[in-house]
Amino acid sequence: MSFNDEKDKNIYDGKLDAESGSTGPIGDDEQVFEEERELKRGLQQRHIQMIALAGTIGTGLFLSSGRALAAAGPVGALLGYLFTGILVSGVVLSIAELSSLVPLTGSYVRHAEYFFDPALSFAIGWNTVYSSCVSIPAEVTAAAVLISFWTTSVSNGVWITIMGLLIIGTNMCFIRVYGELEFSFSMLKIMLIVGLIIMGLCIDLGGAPGQSRLGFQYWRNPGPFVQFLGIEGSLGGFLGFWTTFSNAAYAYSGIESIAAAAAETKSPRRNIPKAAKRIFIRVPFLLNGSGNASESPFVIAANLAGIKVVPHIVNAVVLTSAWSSGNSSMLGGSRTLYGLAREGHAPKFLLRTNRYGIPYICVSFVSVFIALGYMTLQDSASIVFGWFQDLVSAAALVTWITICLIYLRFYYACKRQGISRSELPWAAPFQPFAAWLGLLGFGLLLLTGGFSVFIHNEWDTETFFSSYFNIPLIFLLYFGYKFTKKTKMVTLDEMPIRHYIEIANQNPEPEEIPLKGWRKINILWT
Repeated sequence: MSFNDEKDKNIYDGKLDAESGSTGPIGDDEQVFEEERELKRGLQQRHIQMIALAGTIGTGLFLSSGRALAAAGPVGALLGYLFTGILVSGVVLSIAELSSLVPLTGSYVRHAEYFFDPALSFAIGWNTVYSSCVSIPAEVTAAAVLISFWTTSVSNGVWITIMGLLIIGTNMCFIRVYGELEFSFSMLKIMLIVGLIIMGLCIDLGGAPGQSRLGFQYWRNPGPFVQFLGIEGSLGGFLGFWTTFSNAAYAYSGIESIAAAAAETKSPRRNIPKAAKRIFIRVPFLLNGSGNASESPFVIAANLAGIKVVPHIVNAVVLTSAWSSGNSSMLGGSRTLYGLAREGHAPKFLLRTNRYGIPYICVSFVSVFIALGYMTLQDSASIVFGWFQDLVSAAALVTWITICLIYLRFYYACKRQGISRSELPWAAPFQPFAAWLGLLGFGLLLLTGGFSVFIHNEWDTETFFSSYFNIPLIFLLYFGYKFTKKTKMVTLDEMPIRHYIEIANQNPEPEEIPLKGWRKINILWT
């Protein structure tokens, strides 16, 4: 097959046959690498590695996960984040394997079109856009709260506006600008995490002046687990532990964005799998969350130890993480919308790009919803932020379940067609067990996310709605499109996996330059 002939079909244009609705083998009537010509590959290896490692660590992690510590205790919170991280690792490995073979902008939204059902592509695509439209105002709102640590003389609405404009401006520039910013912000966040861990160890081991060694005394008194809602015994401790999963899901949400801009990543078949493997290094950390950094457990410990400068350092770095996480959500939402337009699931005018190769209309559409942040200017700001968190957590669970479903269909299609995993550009380890574990685990968490409202005298309509709204939404989108467009699930035999492998083989990526000197010891982005 010639890839210079305009009549040759290439999957990276994002369509199989929109007019006929066919999902069968590739035809010969579409343009070549159209998506790559319109979008610019400006994300280099170090960008995608650092985005994977720390790019989605945002103020949600800093400002909300303290609820997990308060509700579950130190052991309960640790286990909740650990188990969620294990489940998420399966999702990341799955999306990395798919994207290394089919590196399309929109990643799993586009993969659903080829490996599951066009209706699922429509449903999960718009669900992802919805999630981004909710998570960005949550980030800008939290940023405004952080700034109030230094001054309360200016309305939070001003800071929400400024932060929103910064996010929009960053995402309207060349993708390389986004990559450099995320690289810098990720370095700051990693240095903060390492610094806080060292500080915590010093304080815990008695290194602070006038303070004895603490050790694990607080794990014994008041104890490692918290009795949820005052329920005594092991049941109360278990329920407290179970509540941490919603906070952990919000903290990890967006981690699948390593593949969202695959068409804008240099050598995606090599760099996306590398980024996926580095996900295991990402360490969640807890900060308390009804206000600013002064309520962080790290800051409280530092103040008790007489370290006065830490609150300002933590607040400043967390503020940059608001910008960073907002950028990641904007990138994921806008590129998903672009992918939907490519597949014919959104208006074609969304495909327009500016001279930097940025789908500016998609960015503009998602940017409109930053205005939701102004809802928090009332006295109920913390309640609204909690709604945002629960909505994003549920949407993240639905996304992860969908990725596992798509991957499993792809995996068993390879077996049906006699395709060895050694033929793939990259075969993820622990499969299909990692995908099955993620599918079942996140399915259980989605169904039990709002369990507390079913406890006697604990009913709360807002919590029920925010925990379960996404379930009927995804089914409505899926079946609504399926019945309207009469789509069919792609059978295992029809998936054109062999064709994608041929494209990968005929378009090899440039050889990786061997590392020399001090670069050999760089474990962050090499």
